[in-house]
This record gives sequence, structure tokens and C-alpha cells, in this order.
Amino acid sequence: MTARAGSRARATTAVLPERARPDEDVDGLPVRPGSRDRAAAVVPPAGVRPDGDAGALPVRVRRLLAASGPPGPREVQRATRLGLDAAARPLGVREATEQVADALADIGGSGARLRRLWSDPAITDVLVNGPEEVWVDRGAGLERVAMDVGDVRLLAVRLAAAAGARLDDAAPIVDGRLPDGTRLHAVLAPIAARGACLSLRRHAPRALTLADWRAGGGIGAVGDQVLAALVNARANVLVSGGTGSGKTTMLASLLARAGPHERIVCIEEARELAPDHPHVLHLQARAPNVQGAGAVTLSELVRAALRMRPDRLVLGECRGPEVRDVLLALNTGHEGGLTTVHANTASDVPARLAALGSLAGLTPEAVAVQAVSALDAIVHVVREGGGRRVAEIAVLTLADGRLAAPVAMRGAPQRDGGWDLAPGPAWSALARVLDAGSGSTTQGAAA
Repeated sequence: MTARAGSRARATTAVLPERARPDEDVDGLPVRPGSRDRAAAVVPPAGVRPDGDAGALPVRVRRLLAASGPPGPREVQRATRLGLDAAARPLGVREATEQVADALADIGGSGARLRRLWSDPAITDVLVNGPEEVWVDRGAGLERVAMDVGDVRLLAVRLAAAAGARLDDAAPIVDGRLPDGTRLHAVLAPIAARGACLSLRRHAPRALTLADWRAGGGIGAVGDQVLAALVNARANVLVSGGTGSGKTTMLASLLARAGPHERIVCIEEARELAPDHPHVLHLQARAPNVQGAGAVTLSELVRAALRMRPDRLVLGECRGPEVRDVLLALNTGHEGGLTTVHANTASDVPARLAALGSLAGLTPEAVAVQAVSALDAIVHVVREGGGRRVAEIAVLTLADGRLAAPVAMRGAPQRDGGWDLAPGPAWSALARVLDAGSGSTTQGAAA
């Protein structure tokens, strides 16, 4: 080893603190199993500052937060006190608290800059196309923000690790869920031609109810009554809509109306559904490992769920060959099932189902027969003017052997400035479904 290389190694060793032995603690708090490597990893090397301005926080405080595992109030309080006592420069209580929060964000994967961005409760989506190209959605469309997130690849890898997923050159695409419920999707170069990019979507801290949709102008009194009657009648419902239209939100709102004694089994690629219901079981698909083994598909999960005594079978999103398994399940006595599908309008759903069925080897005629028997209603949601609304409710029928979706109810502005549903051409077909739940519903809607 040359003298220069040897001095560089000694300098690095002097900067990085020695890892704690299994029986050691960090600043008086025990090191939890499996956290010593994480504690060493978050200590920045010489000349490298942590994300944000957390560099003012002493290294030993950052080690304390990482080594103690998921920090509770006691660890955060102690770290804040240590930060005040031993900061690289004088800190006030508020600034020390912010520094600790930034350090926690660095350890958790999101980083201080994104943490501060997420502090705006109106932001639902954060899209990072490059170090200085960050877009957010506050409900009125995408807007660019002035921000430098640093190394996007490093940020994406950290977030993937926080989601319990792998992201590297062998697995350059990841789709997961962060501990706080935020949905993560990231792609590395060269799959992403301009460099690593990531998409984050945050859901509401609590599941919305139909009453919330009504208060927000998404439905009116009639719409609220009809949607509740669909749930009470244990109808099989397909929620359709475009990207970001509120399909998952509507799905959770409908599930919140289910009886507390009902067992709900939710199947998703990455967990997003969080209905306000006491008995919900979540099953999540798994991608294959680098050797191509270990995959668990949505189709397999649908078949497994049928053996788990579900009162309601729920597929978060239908976008592949699993459509065959869902239609077969809903045709074999499983009532009250729900799923979502991407479609521009309710009338586009038949074509979408036919396309998905072809992926499972089903002919359009087979899909049509299965869908008419399995699905009782289509609830179509849209995003307009910064808000989400129920635009249509349709039913599936066979017209000359082809699948069609005539509109049973259509949304329209009301005289009082609100939004509600009114009967359409196929109202009588929907009324027959609603009558199974409440005989008064059809009379109220028709009036």
C-alpha cells in the first residue's frame, strides 16, 4: 500500500465511528437487533453533508436515532436534547426539532427535502424526473417546484429499501409502499433514459366515507343513497375511471359501508386500500427475484382468497389476466365483490374487459357472458375542476351478443350549485339490483 493510500484509509477510519458491539449501547440507549449496520450507514463520511441542513446535528445524535430502531417519543426527545447540547452551531428548540425530523427522514429514506415538501397537506403526488426537476400535484394539476433533491438514484434506492424492496441494476423497476402508506414507483437508468426517476403518491390519512364525498360535492343525496344501496344489496361493483380520478378512494368508501361482521379480503399489487372497517385482510402480490423464482401473482392470490372465507372479495385494480379469476369468483356465489379498472368512460369498460380477457386467453364472447353475470354495476368517477365526482353509474348488458354498458344514472349540476345523479336510459336494470337492498331507494331516485 502506498503512503498516500494508507493515509487516506487512516483518515476515513478516523471519521467513521467504530460499530457498536452487540452488548454496547449508543448514548445510553440499547442497540436493537439488526440496527447496527443502519446506524453506521447513516453516518456521513468526511466532507459529505447529510440531506438538507441536518449536518448541524451531531453525528452521535444521528447514530442514536438509527441504532435505536424505529424511534419512539423517548428516543426523539433524547435526540433533540442531545442536539441542543452538542450541535455544531447554536440551535434553538424549534430548529433542533426540525433537525431531528430531517435526520429521521434521512434514516427512513425520504430525505429532509422531500419531508419538507410533504409537510404541505394539499400535496398528493410528488414526481421526481431529475435532481432539479420536481413536480407536485395539489389537486389542481401538476406544477413544478424549485427544489434540488440531489442524487435521484440514491434517493430511489433508499426509498425502495424503506419499502422493503430491491432496486439496483438487476432489478431496475420497483413498485412498493412506504411505511407511512405512500405509494412508491421508481425506475433506474438506462430503463429511464434521462436517469433515475420516481413517483410518489400519498393517500388521505383516513379513509373517506360516502358522507365525505357528499360534503366535497362528489355526490349528492341521491348518489349517496344509491351507492349505499349497492353495498347493502351486496352487489358486485366495478369502479372505473382515469388515473388519479379517485377509484381507490371510492372503493374504500364503499367498503366502509359494509357491515362490521363481514370479512373483507383485499388483493393488491402494492397495498393502497385502507377502508374504515374492523375486519380487513390484505394480500399483496410479489415479484420474482433475480433468479426468476418466488413470484406470487394476483391470479394466485384471488384463488387463495376464495379459501379464506371472504364475505367480500376485493381486487384493488384489475389490469391483467387476473380478470378471468375475478369474474369466475363473482360468478360462483361470492357476492359483494368490488374491483377497479382504468377506463375513460363507463361505456369504454366493455372494450377494456375484452382486452384484459384476451391476456387470459378468453374470447370477447366469453368475457361478455361472464361479465354480465358477474358484475351488477359500474361506478365511474372523474376528476374535474380540482375535485372528484361520480359521473355515471352503468350496468352491463348483451346487445347482439356484444358487451355493452348503458348508463343507468348520470351526474349533472344541480340548481343549488351541487352535483348529483339522475336516472338514465338503463335505470330500470339498476333499480332491480337496488331493490334487493332497499325498496325505497328506487322510488327516491326516480323522484
